[in-house]
Amino acid sequence: MSDKIITFGVPCYNSAAYMDHCISSILDGSGHAPDVQVVIVDDGSTKDDTPERADRWAERYPDNVKVVHQENGGHGIAVLSAIAHADGTYFKIVDSDDWVDAGALRALLYQMRRFKATGTRVDLIVTNYVFEHVADGKRNTVDFRTALSRGKVITWDQLGVFGPGQYLMMHSLCYRTDILRMGGVPMPPHTFYVDNIYAYVPLPRVRTIYYLDVDLYRYYIGREDQSVNEKVVIKRVDQQFRVTRVMMHAYHLYDEVEITKLRNYMMNHLTLMMASSSAYARLSKDPANMEAMDALWDELERFDERMYRSAHNGVFGRAMNLPTKAGRATSVGIYRVVRKLFKFN
Repeated sequence: MSDKIITFGVPCYNSAAYMDHCISSILDGSGHAPDVQVVIVDDGSTKDDTPERADRWAERYPDNVKVVHQENGGHGIAVLSAIAHADGTYFKIVDSDDWVDAGALRALLYQMRRFKATGTRVDLIVTNYVFEHVADGKRNTVDFRTALSRGKVITWDQLGVFGPGQYLMMHSLCYRTDILRMGGVPMPPHTFYVDNIYAYVPLPRVRTIYYLDVDLYRYYIGREDQSVNEKVVIKRVDQQFRVTRVMMHAYHLYDEVEITKLRNYMMNHLTLMMASSSAYARLSKDPANMEAMDALWDELERFDERMYRSAHNGVFGRAMNLPTKAGRATSVGIYRVVRKLFKFN
């Protein structure tokens, strides 16, 4: 049995400018605890000294740090490599340009060790995350106080109400490692936005959840080259479609997910992905993207008509698919208002 309580996977691709801050936030924040592991995945970096920096971390802290060097496969493949090499009971991804809060990390480790000492199995620990905005220096914290009971082990049928913008994204999730390995996570190579798959596909395997109300994950947002920047997303809208398609085909939600509250939550997440894809296709002003988006909606209808009706006929689905030129402009306007309100990129 491993003595590691948690493995932090840190995918790195030409990350020399910021990876040290990320890794030190984990190691220093944990007090270099012997039961904490960091798996650095060098995903074929060639433009800087990311591979050498990763190796130096492992040489300096051999009991805490493991390094994987691989050919470039994209973020999702790097995540899968980290999972495969993880020794911890729990697993959490921290992207190399993000970091964790030391006080929140200590609280998380205390709770995990308590579960281990009492023999309490918890499949998923949820914590808050904070958007750290580069442009205006402001912070936007996403918490789950209305959706999850604090400080107690619950099941999916005890979910509360998830508000707008209150989704269980990768930044908030700490899975038991065996949950991720049980059935795998279908990550396509060379694809951005796969964090949505990571935060969607494993959920039905989870039986018990614990919400720790601390602001653990600090998500650095606002760089011009960042994958969630609107201009970048528009250029990569085909990858948004690809991720949405994986999520679509993961489950016939109304047939395979028995717990109503979990099914509703997952349906809302899929609806958000479909609607966001519609918005980005319209923002691109590329007829080929619009045709591809229409084809994606048709594919959902063929795959599962009930899921299609739920996604397309809901408020958000309708708002992002208004007909006519004026309707398209209105859809884009609605999307931008929502983006501004919830500051998600």
